[in-house]
Amino acid sequence: MARYGVEHSRLGDQAIVVLHDRHDRRRLRIALRGAAVLGFEVPFAGGLHDLADGYRDANEVRDRPGSRFAIMVPFAGRIADARYRFEGVAQDLDPAVVGSARASRHGFVRDAEFAVAELVASDACARAVLGTAAIRPRPGYPHAIDLGVSFTLEDTGIVLEARMRNVGDRPAPCFFGWHPYFRLPGGGLVDDWALRIPAQTLIRTGADLIALPGDAAYVSLDDAPALDFREPRRVGDSILDQGYTGLDVDADGRIRTRLTDPRSGMGITVWQERGVMHAFTADTLARDARRAIALEPMECMADAFNRPECAEAIRLEPGAERRFRCGVEVAGA
Repeated sequence: MARYGVEHSRLGDQAIVVLHDRHDRRRLRIALRGAAVLGFEVPFAGGLHDLADGYRDANEVRDRPGSRFAIMVPFAGRIADARYRFEGVAQDLDPAVVGSARASRHGFVRDAEFAVAELVASDACARAVLGTAAIRPRPGYPHAIDLGVSFTLEDTGIVLEARMRNVGDRPAPCFFGWHPYFRLPGGGLVDDWALRIPAQTLIRTGADLIALPGDAAYVSLDDAPALDFREPRRVGDSILDQGYTGLDVDADGRIRTRLTDPRSGMGITVWQERGVMHAFTADTLARDARRAIALEPMECMADAFNRPECAEAIRLEPGAERRFRCGVEVAGA
């Protein structure tokens, strides 16, 4: 029997897939609705600890509170006033909506039902290939994108790969983001966990969490010590809902953001190959506020559709495909 296995299962009325490692009992559970990770159990202190603060039941999968482990395409984060301009044409994602009710965030696939394209298990890994979520023309987004994602459970942790293909006849704005929440052993608040974000620059936002215009959006972390996590330190009383850019790349081409529990020695590393990192201490969640941290690898910053400096990065030509890879490494399990 192979070391790894993969199978279909259910959470209430929601279809899920489960990837597992028979050697050390690690288990990754993924809902087909939204391709949202529900749990990532790893061995710890003679038992198992779930590193993922995902949806707990079928109702949460449907209602998606906190966008836990959301796949965010064709944009991540917020779009200012739900408006942007692309190829010289003004677009409105919330037509006929006025005032504070105007909001557009985290893309269009959180409610998409992903199909299982392939399940693979061997002595090396377990993999679930999910696709295709079809994004089709809608108000404010007259484009067609096919999205496929795959999750791989391997010896070092999880690998997530997204494939975005423009199947329309015109260039489209499109980029990827992932919204995972992590919790370390102990069941307490995030304050005592140590965080390291290998960034040189903070993305400064207004009260609406939209980046300030132009160069004002970018602040050297030398000038923002309260939000500087270039060296590992306690989260403490920091309230984070911040984007970080100017990320340092390791020799193997990966950018690594680390979260560690100094008491237990357990930690995780969220890696990505390019883009920005958004950190959120979950202070505003209705459930379990400040008991998990969202570490969000994103291909571009929030509101990238309105940022001239992001125009080339978000542009996807007709027939072109772009991929984004990120994942989670586990230490101390």
